[in-house]
Amino acid sequence: MINTSNSLYPLVFWAQTKEQVTLKVDLKDSKNHLVKFTEKNLVFSSKGYGACGFNEYKFELHFYAPIDSEQCSYRITDNKVEFFIKKLESKWWSRLIATPQKPHWLKIDFDRWSTEDEIIDDEKPRDIMEDYSKEFDRVQKEEFGYLKESAKRVYMIFYNLAQLIGYLYILIVMCVLYYRDGILSMPKTYESVGNAMKFCQLLQYLEVLHPIFGYTKGGALMPFFQVTGRNFILFVMVELEERMQTKPVIFYVFAIWSCIEIIRYPYYLTQIFKCEIGLLTWLRYTIWIPLYPMGILCEGIIILRNLPYFEETKRLSVDLPNKLNFYFNMPAFMKIYLLLLILPGTYLVMSHMTKTRAKKLTGKRIS
Repeated sequence: MINTSNSLYPLVFWAQTKEQVTLKVDLKDSKNHLVKFTEKNLVFSSKGYGACGFNEYKFELHFYAPIDSEQCSYRITDNKVEFFIKKLESKWWSRLIATPQKPHWLKIDFDRWSTEDEIIDDEKPRDIMEDYSKEFDRVQKEEFGYLKESAKRVYMIFYNLAQLIGYLYILIVMCVLYYRDGILSMPKTYESVGNAMKFCQLLQYLEVLHPIFGYTKGGALMPFFQVTGRNFILFVMVELEERMQTKPVIFYVFAIWSCIEIIRYPYYLTQIFKCEIGLLTWLRYTIWIPLYPMGILCEGIIILRNLPYFEETKRLSVDLPNKLNFYFNMPAFMKIYLLLLILPGTYLVMSHMTKTRAKKLTGKRIS
């Protein structure tokens, strides 16, 4: 489906049989019409009286399956324009258009609607109420599919918008405080925006669930490692150690995380609306080149600075003997984590982003 923001759309009612699709365009006194059939598309434009009075109306349909364009026809009357579209294969379509999102101007033609299970036996009397009930159930399922996709889209818009506002708030507060107090604002960073950062970072665990439930493409493993890595720094290394909260490195890591996200979430929003902005795409797949290594460096510094604190307090360490006969040394775990973060972790993230960047930016120009 291709939409043009300045176009007016007529009401289009559709129905199907196993062999063909019928369309009824609610347009009176159609004039100067243009009709073009291709293997998977129908392009229509005409002047006439529609929902917005006498205007030029147009639409383009990208069908669910191929059609026989040579066998398609249309008929213009005083009250409507009818299309008779021959399917290339005689089979039922689960929907009319290729995309799961149904436009608001596309409706069901109940006068012609029939179902795949509808079999008429001439020897038996037909129960009209039963037929209507089956038909209504079929239409409800059809419409529910569209509503489900629409609700999913609305949720993704609100999620990305909420995250954008959250990280933008964090960055603006940090910039205002830095402009007012200079480097003296750095020790107050966690006190000022720590709660907002914790909320946004916890909310990012939804991004692990999105690919699992089919809301986004890709796998859940990489988002899980990235979100968990940040939350380990935030909730274990910083939240549990008050002396770490006033270090300048917290200012830098919060600024780096926020700069990454205020580019990433607007990019995701444009993808939801199918609006490609070349500069934003380029920034999304380029800004990580300086910021990711800087962020990993800051996270490594936080772990290193925390080592003597955790050795002193023995926080999260478990000594023997105990009832479970279990031993855990938190400083040793931090050293192992630091080695994994700097060597394989950095390589894994950077190589993944490099491949993604090459794939996304190949053949694209900055607009």
